[in-house]
Amino acid sequence: MKEQEITLSEILIAREERVAIQNALLGKYQAPVISFTMNIAGPVKVTALSHRAFLWGCEQLRLGFVQNRFPVLAEKTRSLPTGDEAYYAIDAPAEQVKALCVEIEEAVIMGRLFDMDVIGLDGKKLERDAERSCIVCGKPGRDCASRRLHTVQELQQATKTNLELAFLLLARRKLSGLATNALLEEVAVTPKPGLVDRANNGAHRDMDLSTFQASAAALTAYWEACFREGMRPASAVGDGFPVPGSASPICHSEQGEASMSPAQTFAQLRPLGKQAERDMLAATGGVNTHKGAIFTLGVLCGAIGRRWTAEEGFPSVDTILNEAADMTRQTLEAELPDANWHTAGEALFRQYGTRGIRGEVADGLPAVREISLPVFKRLLTQGLDRNHAAAVTLLHLIANVEDTNLLHRGGKEGAAWAKCQASGLITDGSVPSLREIAALDRQFIERNLSPGGCADLLAVTLFLERLENTNSITIQN
Repeated sequence: MKEQEITLSEILIAREERVAIQNALLGKYQAPVISFTMNIAGPVKVTALSHRAFLWGCEQLRLGFVQNRFPVLAEKTRSLPTGDEAYYAIDAPAEQVKALCVEIEEAVIMGRLFDMDVIGLDGKKLERDAERSCIVCGKPGRDCASRRLHTVQELQQATKTNLELAFLLLARRKLSGLATNALLEEVAVTPKPGLVDRANNGAHRDMDLSTFQASAAALTAYWEACFREGMRPASAVGDGFPVPGSASPICHSEQGEASMSPAQTFAQLRPLGKQAERDMLAATGGVNTHKGAIFTLGVLCGAIGRRWTAEEGFPSVDTILNEAADMTRQTLEAELPDANWHTAGEALFRQYGTRGIRGEVADGLPAVREISLPVFKRLLTQGLDRNHAAAVTLLHLIANVEDTNLLHRGGKEGAAWAKCQASGLITDGSVPSLREIAALDRQFIERNLSPGGCADLLAVTLFLERLENTNSITIQN
């Protein structure tokens, strides 16, 4: 976004136009009007950060209207060099509307930069009960402003830090929720051949739906930890970075600090993954429910941390997958020939040369990029609900991926049979019914086959599909 300095006369003209818009809405709808602008110091009133904060504020207002059942009579937004503006005519008592606006302004730290004025039917602005604090020193803001105790540069730096930290905290919480939800959504998809779902335990005797739910809940903090690890500058390894409230908690590259190399980030993630496995085992009574997902989604969360910015939010799917490949490829190539992981995957590599999920991630998850994610989105576009679309997407994965879990349980013959059966249901782009997939599920159970690797890739697919939509906030003009 190109930043543009504006003059005092332009500010005054914009202020007059805002009053005119407010009065027009009051006259037409005879209802309280919200006038939402950003409180940005200095001659530049719109930056990439402030605009993103404005969009988030608009989203919070709309959610608040739904939450409080406030009918919206009119909505208007303008993005001008003098600042972003939004107006809402609300069919509700002005005092209740003002209470909602104050609640949003005080809910997160970036709310200090929101000016959500409410104009009553008498044309007067409703006042807050309590004075807002200064963004720089925390003292009563009116006194600081009237005495001009802080320079424009101090106010601008405080604004930037405030918005960066606010978006960081929101991103960490959002990412953790998306990853946890992906695991819960994946296990709930029904039917799934040979896998635990809402109908049965698949080809498993030691786990059920509740086991997976407990495991997913135990991993919530892990995703956030991986995201934070991806953000570390090289100089901060081992110091607990980032620290909320530090002068510049996230933009270490702007401070001239070198980021860790991709391989270094992966090395830092590994002990976190080991601890996550222990947390999983503690929650499940020793049952391995999500070991593959801990590796795959953990790497992706670290990759997101490496490429996340406060201005742009989460990176694109292609960027995430490329970064994950860069993080793991070097280590895999060095370790795999002499692997000593004491896992079924290691044994299968020695027997069949199958690299498993490690190789998939090191290649940039081509099964997800080229198969499951496009298929899942296409099925949703065609009108399938998420459960049916995910169940069919799983078949595409089984038909195309060399699943080490299938190899471990059924050998080459069993894995080949599974691929053949899945392929038969999706030939020529067919969309099998849930009844057909359930019939295949019974056959997988009879043969004791479970495509656990494909299940992990389905969870990744569900995660990335949700993540793609996270940054998009639609503003109606």
